[in-house]
Amino acid sequence: MSQVVDQIERAADMTAGIVAGIAADQWDRPTPCAGWDVRTLLNHVVGGMRIFAAKLDGTDPGADHEADWLGADPVGAYEKAAAADRAAWRRPDALEQTVHISLGVLPGPLAAVVHLTEILVHGLDLAIATGQESLVDEELCGDLLVTMRSMGIDAYRIPGVFGPETQTAEDAPLHRQLLAFLGRAV
Repeated sequence: MSQVVDQIERAADMTAGIVAGIAADQWDRPTPCAGWDVRTLLNHVVGGMRIFAAKLDGTDPGADHEADWLGADPVGAYEKAAAADRAAWRRPDALEQTVHISLGVLPGPLAAVVHLTEILVHGLDLAIATGQESLVDEELCGDLLVTMRSMGIDAYRIPGVFGPETQTAEDAPLHRQLLAFLGRAV
């Protein structure tokens, strides 16, 4: 299961590159997440990373998920959240913990897959919104697509989590196939 921790780190690194490339005039662009612009989506990602890190460390995150986690320095806020997230998932007992999140109480390995999905998929959303699809880790997207298909995620196909699968070309890049599987109109 340490492979999923490695994948979380790869997703965080990929997303860091995308976040660093967001231009000053792109923060209010729409994203594949209906109703969320680039800044709102990144705030959601940073909040999620901070909350997961706090849950794994047994500390108080200091705010709820949708608080303003970005402040005046969105890129710096992401970098700090990613560092805290990385340290928390590298704890020797991280995958042995039970994590309480909005989806419910999850065993560590499942919580790690949920967290990986959040970081990777929202990183893809940011890449699409800001024209940075060349920075996507296609291998990681393919691995997560295989995992998601094998998990039977239909119970999570509800508004705010995953929508019904959308159509995409069979030869579409793996990141587009992953997004379509999870209900994004891409």
